[in-house]
Amino acid sequence: MLFEEAENGKDIAEVNMETSKYDVGNGIHRVPMWRIGGYALNNVATNLYMFMMLFIAYYITGWVGFGVVLAGSFSMIMRIWDGVTDPFVGFVVDKTNGKFGKNRPFMIVGNLILALSSFLMFFLTPALPEGLPRIIFFVLINAVYYIGYTFQCVVTKSAQSCMTNDPKQRPMFSVFDGIFGMFLFTGGQMLVSNYLAPKYHGLGKDIAMFHEFWLIIAVLSAICTIIAVISVWPKDNIKYFGTGKAQIITFRDYAEIMKKNKAIQMLVLSASTDKLGTAARTSTVTLIMYAIVVGNYALSGGFQIYTTIGNVIFILLGVGVIATKFGQKKAMVVSSWIALIGNILMALLWIFGDPTTLNLPGFEGFTGFSFFTVALFVLTVVTGGFQQVSSSIVIPMTADCADYETYRSGKYVPGLMGTLFSFIDKLVSSFAPLIASICLAAIGFTTQMPDVDTPYTPQLKAVGIFLMYGVISIGLIVNIIAMKFYPLDAKKMDEIRGEIARIKDGESA
Repeated sequence: MLFEEAENGKDIAEVNMETSKYDVGNGIHRVPMWRIGGYALNNVATNLYMFMMLFIAYYITGWVGFGVVLAGSFSMIMRIWDGVTDPFVGFVVDKTNGKFGKNRPFMIVGNLILALSSFLMFFLTPALPEGLPRIIFFVLINAVYYIGYTFQCVVTKSAQSCMTNDPKQRPMFSVFDGIFGMFLFTGGQMLVSNYLAPKYHGLGKDIAMFHEFWLIIAVLSAICTIIAVISVWPKDNIKYFGTGKAQIITFRDYAEIMKKNKAIQMLVLSASTDKLGTAARTSTVTLIMYAIVVGNYALSGGFQIYTTIGNVIFILLGVGVIATKFGQKKAMVVSSWIALIGNILMALLWIFGDPTTLNLPGFEGFTGFSFFTVALFVLTVVTGGFQQVSSSIVIPMTADCADYETYRSGKYVPGLMGTLFSFIDKLVSSFAPLIASICLAAIGFTTQMPDVDTPYTPQLKAVGIFLMYGVISIGLIVNIIAMKFYPLDAKKMDEIRGEIARIKDGESA
């Protein structure tokens, strides 16, 4: 094992007093709500790095020496590598139960690897000789970076099942995660469009931009990781791992689980195609839509700020009402339908409306609210909120799949559930940068990415609309179909919790 085995969970006996009062009976255990919010920051910690890497195409075309299509292919290859490492890391997580728990070591080590590898990526790579030495070094460091990313990411899903199994509490992770995620990407876009891009005269034109970008991300991610480790600490305990008993897991078990666990199969299908659509909305697509089609790149961050509060309301409606009352499966289906309709309507608005009339108070040239502004605002608020539900609810649904496997086979394999999910998710979503690069190359952008100074063309607008709304719509359709075959509704989960409680109490099934 990677870490020394704990002895009957005695190493964390001192925190049992807090957790015991949240074991409410009937097989249900809870956790203070602040710990769920703090634990959700683990996903923020990795998403901060993911956000920074959305701009990697500007870095590798400007400072490493890749062309546009090669840059897209490289991103795809590295995402596949990221996915390939997932099952192995998940296997180690499932076999780990040391004095520091099952999950915390992976959070800490993963964040350290992310910080160090990305530092070398942005600070040391440009100092190397141009050509093959620089490219080889960058590729190798990138491979290490994704190992660290997998280490920390797996915990976001693997620790879900031990944090809480209360059907009214488990979905609340999605509320925190969705709200944190929106503020992260809204604030991040504001940082890039209103601070970094103006300060450094565009994206990828000054290496100092990436140096400052890295420092901001690394510090914020480290803070989030520390809070997440503190939050998960008392529940990272064998008492909350499946049946509460030590077990032996082999790769043969993995093969059987992947073959027979229909719940994780359908969830992976749903989430991976959804993620492909989200990943297709690259930083370049945002630049095309706002800097080139609208004509004001600063509005990209400003518009997100105006819509974020409204998005929060619909996240609370989708999770706080639908998921907690009717189950997570129902929340996924309802949210996917609403988000699908909203994305189709927004695509039509950009096609038949006048995007150049988009304007906001506080930004240069504001002359009042246009029809396009109001319509886009309303649709973005509703669609964005429910789309965030459909993408973030899959994380606590992974915990349901882990509980289902314990119920089905007696095996507690949250690492497998999380990394199997991530492997297929990353494999499918890895095609997003390549799809974007092929679309851009098809309209003439073969050696250089569009930038804030690129002139408008109808072809650029068409590519922007397809990547912004078309790909995600396909993913949402797959969501709806997959959920028809997903077996874990609210009634089934009640049955599963009861059976696991009986196993823990030593009763026969």
